[in-house]
Amino acid sequence: MHALRYFFTTAAASLWRGRRGAALAILTIAAGLFVLGFFLVLNVNLQRLVSRWGESAEMSVYLTDAATPAELKDIDDMVAASGLAAERRYTSKQQASDRFRADFPDLAGAAAGLDSNPFPASFEIRLKPEVREVTGAVDGLAAALRAMSGAADVRYDREWLVRLNAVVRGVRIAGGVIVSLLAIAAAMTVANVVRLAATSRRAEIEIMQLVGAPFIYVRGPFVVEGILQGGIGAVVALAALGLAHSFVRMRFANEISPALGGALTFLSPPSAALLIAGGMFLGCVGGYAVARRVR
Repeated sequence: MHALRYFFTTAAASLWRGRRGAALAILTIAAGLFVLGFFLVLNVNLQRLVSRWGESAEMSVYLTDAATPAELKDIDDMVAASGLAAERRYTSKQQASDRFRADFPDLAGAAAGLDSNPFPASFEIRLKPEVREVTGAVDGLAAALRAMSGAADVRYDREWLVRLNAVVRGVRIAGGVIVSLLAIAAAMTVANVVRLAATSRRAEIEIMQLVGAPFIYVRGPFVVEGILQGGIGAVVALAALGLAHSFVRMRFANEISPALGGALTFLSPPSAALLIAGGMFLGCVGGYAVARRVR
């Protein structure tokens, strides 16, 4: 306990003496961890979006205007026999028109001015959750439905989900590269600040070595100084991330909530704790890189 008290007291005094350089290191770490936290929050909410879209993904079978009741029954029987549908429902041309007017009231007047109803009747099929990822079975059903009499086209939302998943993967890769570069920059900045502190305390260190002070007493304050810089930087990053999250949540609540099915998610407590631990680790690496050179 005495050694820890000495490490923290000496490190805090050193940080105060070199507060300008320490502030730069703290801000560098905060910037890197803010970017990391941003990508973590973005990833969590993109996953929610993908999951929500996946749950609501539907296959739509658009029908020709000349489709007969027998053809409609054949299509319905094909869907039922596939075993892939959790729910299927028929939407008439009039129901499709009414839905368009309700969803797009600004365009309702333009649609009403047409000589005939341009919206096709359709079967809307909600797939079972366990078969949504069975690509071959779903694609096979879509191909079979396209070939049936009375079917004009078949659309499935899986194509959009594949593209969205690709975007999520791209975001993760880009975030990993950017965060890695910022982490290296943060560790180097901490090392430089601690190195300046070591230079300013050269005489003190030489005296401690002459009187036989253990290496841990000589090097310990530098490591702790780096840990303090990293921890403070992480707290600053977390606070800035919380403010940014609150602003976006309040400013764009009407746009975000319907898409996500709820409010924008923030970092979980374990993730926030890991973020702070990551900052302390970066600071520790920078401090240790200098401390191990102290002889």
